[in-house]
Amino acid sequence: MLLFCPACGNVLVAEEGPRCHRFACTTCPYVRNVTRKVTSRKYPRLKEVDDVLGGAAAWENVDSTAEPCPKCEHPRAYFMQIQTRSADEPMTTFYKCCNAQCGHRWRD
Repeated sequence: MLLFCPACGNVLVAEEGPRCHRFACTTCPYVRNVTRKVTSRKYPRLKEVDDVLGGAAAWENVDSTAEPCPKCEHPRAYFMQIQTRSADEPMTTFYKCCNAQCGHRWRD
């Protein structure tokens, strides 16, 4: 938890005073004594994560190949290639099992 000095706007530091703990400014004489337990929790709102592969719509018009599924051993899988790294690196091949009950995804 960060508290700021109302006089100069700098961050207050926690220190132990003669009778109690306190927040003090390092640039001006402002001091705020801590008389009770100070707690504050604030959870940030998480951003929505975009599907990197384009979601379910990206798999609608893809070809299949003779690549066995490592999960259910189905002999065919859908595939698509995406450039995920720099241009001088090879494309990454993503696979999705053709078995509707499995639908396992992996990359090569």
